[in-house]
Amino acid sequence: MLTLKQIEIVRAVMVSGSIAGAARLLNVSQPGISRAMKHIEGALGIRLFNREAGRYVPAPEAVAIFSQIQEVHQRVANLQEAVGRLERGETVELRIGSVPSIAQGMMPRAIAAVRRRYADLRMNVEILKIEEAIDYILIGRGECVAMSYRLDHPSIRFEPLAAGHLVCVTANDHELAGRGSVRASEIVAHPLIGIEPTDPYGRIMAEIFEREGLPYDVIVKARFGSTVAALVAQGLGIAVLDVFTAADLPRDRLAVVPIEENTRFETFVASRAGAVLSSFAQRFVEELRREMTSVAGLRSGKKP
Repeated sequence: MLTLKQIEIVRAVMVSGSIAGAARLLNVSQPGISRAMKHIEGALGIRLFNREAGRYVPAPEAVAIFSQIQEVHQRVANLQEAVGRLERGETVELRIGSVPSIAQGMMPRAIAAVRRRYADLRMNVEILKIEEAIDYILIGRGECVAMSYRLDHPSIRFEPLAAGHLVCVTANDHELAGRGSVRASEIVAHPLIGIEPTDPYGRIMAEIFEREGLPYDVIVKARFGSTVAALVAQGLGIAVLDVFTAADLPRDRLAVVPIEENTRFETFVASRAGAVLSSFAQRFVEELRREMTSVAGLRSGKKP
């Protein structure tokens, strides 16, 4: 029985017609090829080559073997090409979802990192409301969803993604814009723009005021953090948003001010319980976690 390495050596001698040529093809020493050929012929009990004028000529009794060796080599080459296509992500489509707060700034960074690793990988990204994420996973529309809230569902697995915190967002000309930090009691003294507190995402913003016994009176409500920020930029009020949404806000129009109270919250990756994520999805989650952890650390004044 020949190993793949031995098949490679025999083929190299067959193609080059010499030990020296085979050594060059395989980038190894000539004595190593000579020893390997003696061992192979001794183990098989037949001659594979006749030595004629310094050349290695296939022996007549070995012609059928060489034909099979060539076929095996081609199959190995085809396998390596297929593996190479898989490594590049060619012919594969990664389907992932995210809630808007993570999708706006964090997802593009993670996707760019994944694409740098898998240049040919196709990706399908869907922006989902929290309540849409369950169906997205259960009916197999995608592998996983990045979420800012954890739900109780027996068929969905939630794994920690990254910890975040809240910030105050104001227009650049607002009186709070130049502050090093602001308290919740100071925030509620201004007109607030935000997300419906009964929304799972909006509840994250409302909790700080509930803990402090402060009213969370939102004069203008919007569904997405990006819309809230755009309304703030128009000078209609100030807002409390998560650090991930705030990461890519235009700083020529908006100021992001730290909040003194503890506003930590957790984010998660949701997937079907019992399912194993593909290597592409796992790489995406790793890159997303890295980006989110870095942003949360930088915005809180810590090293990422």
